[in-house]
Amino acid sequence: MHAKPWLESSFVAIDLETTGKYPLDAEICEMAAVKWEKGQIVGTFQSLIKPTYQMGAEVIKIHNITNEMVESAPRLNEKLQEFYDFIKDSYLIAHHAPFDLGFLAWEFEKARLPLPTLPVFCTSLMSQAINFNTANHRLATLAEYFKIDAGAAHRALDDAKTCLAVALRFFEKMPEAKVSDLLNAQQTQLLWPRYSIEALMEREHFLAMVRAVVDKFEIVITYESGSRPGQPRKVYPMGIVRSLAGDFLVATEGNQEGDEVRPKRYFLQHISKVVRA
Repeated sequence: MHAKPWLESSFVAIDLETTGKYPLDAEICEMAAVKWEKGQIVGTFQSLIKPTYQMGAEVIKIHNITNEMVESAPRLNEKLQEFYDFIKDSYLIAHHAPFDLGFLAWEFEKARLPLPTLPVFCTSLMSQAINFNTANHRLATLAEYFKIDAGAAHRALDDAKTCLAVALRFFEKMPEAKVSDLLNAQQTQLLWPRYSIEALMEREHFLAMVRAVVDKFEIVITYESGSRPGQPRKVYPMGIVRSLAGDFLVATEGNQEGDEVRPKRYFLQHISKVVRA
C-alpha cells in the first residue's frame, strides 16, 4: 500500500481554530486547507465558522478571531461537506494532527460522512522522528529553522500553508521515496478510526460519558486507579480526547464556581462505570 512516489501524490495540509481545547465540548471557528499535487499548490480552502456559543476572551487571545468576525460566517454544517470533499482523496498533513483529527472525526461522524481512509502525516511527529536539533517541535520553530515565512500565527490558512511548507522540507530529504517510506519515517501511524467517537459509544458507559459532555451535565464515574480506586466520583465533563498515549476524559470535581477547581484527566481504560449524577 501507498507505493506511489510522493512526488506524484496528492497532499492536503489543514489547520483548525477552535473555541476551546477539547472535542465534543469546543467547536471549530475557522478551517483551512491547502492542496499540493505534483510539485505545486493546486487549491485552497478557508472559511470562518460561526460557533453555537459566544467565544471567551481567553481563546480569542490565542487566535484573534472575535465574535464580531464570525457573526456573519456560515455554520459548520454549511461548510463541512465542501471541506470534506476537498480533503478526502489526499494524504492529510497537520501540525499536532491528533488535535485536528479529534475535532474532525466527531464532526464527520455526526454529519454521517465516512471517515477518510488514507493515513495522516503530522509535522510535529515528523520533526521528532527526523531530528534536526531544533529547540522544540513547534510550527513556528520549524518555520524559522527552514526559513519559511509563517504569516499570521494561529490563523488557519497561514498555518496550513506553513505546515505544508514544513512537511515538504521533510519530504525533500527523501526525493525518491514512496509515500510508504515517508509514513515509515514518521514512525507513528495516524489513522482516522483511532479518533472515532462513535467507536467509543459502542460501550454503554462511554456512551453516557459522551452524552454528558455534549449535553453538559454531571456524571458519577467509578475510577479504578489513583488515590480512591473503586470509589464513585462526581465530575463535570469538559471533553474526551482520543490520544495515542491513551484516551481520557477531561473533567473537574467539586464546585464549578471555585477558583481552585482545575481539570483532571481520567484515562478511559480505568473507568468501569458511568451514571448520570
